[in-house]
Amino acid sequence: MGALCKVVDSILLLMFLIISVVAPLFDSQTCLPETIYPDVLVRLNKWYAGEFQDHLLVKKPHFFVALVWLELVFQWPLALLNVYGMLSSKPWFNTTCLAFGASIITYMAAILGEMLGSQKAPDKLLMMYCPFLGFGALALVRGLLAPQPGNSAPAMGKGPALARKKRALGLRLELRSSCFF
Repeated sequence: MGALCKVVDSILLLMFLIISVVAPLFDSQTCLPETIYPDVLVRLNKWYAGEFQDHLLVKKPHFFVALVWLELVFQWPLALLNVYGMLSSKPWFNTTCLAFGASIITYMAAILGEMLGSQKAPDKLLMMYCPFLGFGALALVRGLLAPQPGNSAPAMGKGPALARKKRALGLRLELRSSCFF
């Protein structure tokens, strides 16, 4: 199980690194002015749109622009956090990985639904987008896995924090009862 987890983590790390670079340099060209990007990035993005016949990138429908904003505001920071969390074995990595996976699956369901429903997407384009649905599912499953014993945060309900919470709850109940009588 440990070796499988390492392979999954390696695949996810590669995906997080790719998204960390691609989102601000290429995907953001969908919703930001092209004049703020170097000419080589604009040409590369236009080459991709023409080569893969990505009608969403060419026509920029409103729902797609909104999804790109979602990617830039929510998914990109999560990808950066996941890279950091994975490399430094942070206990919150599973939570951010779960959120990232759920977001990617939702994002890709909308895009693939439009592509398959409109029947405008060639197979070559679908082969570019479909792996991201798999990566999202992989991140979602990885986020659901229990943290490794050495990397977990302290369990809830143990130690002095629970005693403080009980005392605070008791004081709150006393205050409420004294207000009514």
